[in-house]
Amino acid sequence: MGARRFLQLFLLLGLCACLVQGLGVNWGTMATHPLPPKTVVQLLKDNNITRVKLFDANSDSMSALAGTNIEVMVAIPNNMLKTMNDYGAARDWVKRSVTRYNFQGGVNIKYVAVGNEPFLESYNGSFLNATFPAFKNIQNALNDAGVGDTIKATIPLNADVYNSPVNNPVPSAGRFRTDINDLMIEIVTFMNQTRAPFTVNIYPFLSLYLNADFPVNYAFFDGGSDPVNDNGILYTNVFDANFDTLVSALGRVGLGNLPIIIGEVGWPTDGDRNANAAYAERFYNGLLPRLAANRGTPLRPSQYIEVYLFSLIDEDYKSIQPGNFERHWGILKYDGQPKFNIDLTGQGRSIMLVPASGVSYLPRKWCVFDPNGGGNISTLGDQITFACTYSDCTSLGYGSSCNGLDTNGNASYAFNMYYQVQNHQDMSCDFQGLATETTQDPSTSSPACNFTIQIEPYYYSTASSTPIVPLLAVFIQALLALVLM
Repeated sequence: MGARRFLQLFLLLGLCACLVQGLGVNWGTMATHPLPPKTVVQLLKDNNITRVKLFDANSDSMSALAGTNIEVMVAIPNNMLKTMNDYGAARDWVKRSVTRYNFQGGVNIKYVAVGNEPFLESYNGSFLNATFPAFKNIQNALNDAGVGDTIKATIPLNADVYNSPVNNPVPSAGRFRTDINDLMIEIVTFMNQTRAPFTVNIYPFLSLYLNADFPVNYAFFDGGSDPVNDNGILYTNVFDANFDTLVSALGRVGLGNLPIIIGEVGWPTDGDRNANAAYAERFYNGLLPRLAANRGTPLRPSQYIEVYLFSLIDEDYKSIQPGNFERHWGILKYDGQPKFNIDLTGQGRSIMLVPASGVSYLPRKWCVFDPNGGGNISTLGDQITFACTYSDCTSLGYGSSCNGLDTNGNASYAFNMYYQVQNHQDMSCDFQGLATETTQDPSTSSPACNFTIQIEPYYYSTASSTPIVPLLAVFIQALLALVLM
């Protein structure tokens, strides 16, 4: 063990009891090169993170979590909700993904997430009819399996399921969205009956991203913005206002005391002008001390809130339909290395997380644009588009970390990202004669643009977690080469 890592672990030994109560993290695996599950679990342990929220119940992840006593929220993806409308299928899923691990030394499962933000308006109602029946079937299957008292089904919902009227935009006027009001009443009534929590994802960053006129300081916790006055209650940040809008919506249907979990909250570090490490550090330095002190919110003061940070690690295979920032939510980089200072104890100290250990990287080689390689320069734009289609070029976007590169730099960045995704395979650094391999790091300081060296690939045992992009892209590139000969 290196001296630096030993010191980091030594300093953390005394922090276990001080870690923010109930703090968890989201562990997603939508990456072309995910860290091995055992590496991630060791990372959780090294940083004394005792709760984790998954987006499936992959056997590799579950096996790695076995015996750790880390509390786990497993999940049923949205594309399985309709299947779970059949009770037999729900029962089989619970047997395969929950009770299978329910033994001494197994996995400490606490929740089952039924879907993920299934009522997003952008889904156009695709999951409206399937979610509640699936939710009931899973909870009933947990009950029938004898674990329903200790393992609860819940539905992680986006904060767009509730709002305040346009003519009275204050938290106390909170209500469920009119188009799903009746459905939400059914859901929260069932949650109350089963003693399950309401799980909501709150993103102050999105308030800033979606509204150019939104006051920047109101997205953080350190003041500097005019408060919202709600009948004498002053809201100084959008997190409290959003949370209490939900409290009011629940109160409006007679369930104002229903437990609430924050399923996702965080700040991205790239992909937008407001997505950067400095803002992420500022956000967490405001959030975590509040959680540690159990400050609660104006409508639920001095209360403990169970929170899952979003997310643990960057994921370069996530959809960027919401925005280029979507692949950069991690408090750690793709390889488990820290990005910025964050104190999970909530004491506000300038410390970094313990990095992932034993990470294996591809050879130190990059792929860069070669203007003298004999290729047809007129096709450069098409080659860049191809490279970015099958890799991650979100750092090149407006306001992003590599936005200031010139044309040659943009080409080199795109070519290298593709090259890394392809694991340095033959012909992955050709681009019709416009690229070449190099052992000289092309990263730049102005702008501060890092040219990635990917980690060795890990392939999950189930197809749902294994991106197929690398093989598909190699095939397409080879086909293009034949066509253009």
